[in-house]
Amino acid sequence: MRVLVVEDEQLLADAVATGLRREAMAVDVVYDGAAALERIAINDYDVVVLDRDLPVVHGDDVCRKIVELGMPTRVLMLTASGDVSDRVEGLEIGADDYLPKPFAFTELTARVRALGRRTTVALPPVLERAGIKLDPNRREVFRDGKEVQLAPKEFAVLEVLMRSEGTVVSAEQLLEKAWDENTDPFTNVVRVTVMTLRRKLGEPAVIVTVPGSGYRI
Repeated sequence: MRVLVVEDEQLLADAVATGLRREAMAVDVVYDGAAALERIAINDYDVVVLDRDLPVVHGDDVCRKIVELGMPTRVLMLTASGDVSDRVEGLEIGADDYLPKPFAFTELTARVRALGRRTTVALPPVLERAGIKLDPNRREVFRDGKEVQLAPKEFAVLEVLMRSEGTVVSAEQLLEKAWDENTDPFTNVVRVTVMTLRRKLGEPAVIVTVPGSGYRI
């Protein structure tokens, strides 16, 4: 899952990004609304965690732009105000969910994952295919009933492949969804991660390489 965190309190923004990365998400961070609009124009995000009171360009205007562009991106709006009227106004602007500060990180993570499931055709919370069961919320993977321990990027790649439901996912798409913008697109990180993932999942291999196209399960 690719997430953009937009928050002008840099310590909070960086802490949220670090926590989400530990949950196997690819996370980019910016600290004002103008930078958020630049990133949104370049990258495809599943979820934007958006502070409402942003400098340069207000969070409301960022949210309106996402809606105006007809993007599938979901918006989780943050604010220091817990007033019902503020929450209603944020939702009317186009936010998909609303979370007042201070918040529990576990709740933020759960809301981000729930919104991420809504960016495409609705999928069940627990994904199952080819004898693999993947639970994004618990960060657990089982192969034929046996638990498989995966590193965050391995988990992220497997989740993208599981969500594709048998369609081919290119290396570029995996790089887009499982790594942030600081990753060199010319590295072989995708190929190496897929090889390690295959080994950990065991035989018979369930990740198929489609020559010249990508990978599928």
